[in-house]
Amino acid sequence: MLKIIIGNPAYSCWSLRGWLAVKASGAEFDELVVPMFDDEWEKRREGDEFAPSLGKVPILWDGDCVVWDSLAIVEFLADRYGRDKYWPEDESARGMARSMAAEMHSSFPNLRRELPMNVRKSYPPKTLSPEVITEIERILQLWAQARARFGGTGDFLFGDWCAADMMYAPVVTRFITYSVPMPPFAELYMKAVLSHPDVIEWIDK
Repeated sequence: MLKIIIGNPAYSCWSLRGWLAVKASGAEFDELVVPMFDDEWEKRREGDEFAPSLGKVPILWDGDCVVWDSLAIVEFLADRYGRDKYWPEDESARGMARSMAAEMHSSFPNLRRELPMNVRKSYPPKTLSPEVITEIERILQLWAQARARFGGTGDFLFGDWCAADMMYAPVVTRFITYSVPMPPFAELYMKAVLSHPDVIEWIDK
């Protein structure tokens, strides 16, 4: 059986991505939540379950096979349970979805630093740095292009729920937490993400 090790659901954005990927597989799985950065964290992360990932979460175990890093987990599960659960069928859409997921994975450091994930809090709007504004504009540009080209009549970036939505779901929660003003098309998309049953389940943890 699959087992995923995750951090605190309120704060761990990478755990959310990996967990959503496991949920999308439709397979049964065990879940281990590890409190991070308490007095026992350094000792806990030295255990065998954490060794391959240098103590970072999420970590997915499938028997003796271990996979860490959220995007690697997505790809492993797509190979194991079917690409159709994670990526659009259309080749052009799939190429864009993969690119968007990779860009989320490697970019937007200022957004991560200045607007840390916290699904338990809600703050009034605040002045954002120019660097964060630039990154938000880039995210909105990506969302708009995906919706316009491949969204069709569906609610998500490429119509149906896919790995790209899983990768951007924590960004949606950040925009809500910090009351970031959004254009109407983005508000509709964010509402769809927050209404997805897997996202609801995570937030209710």
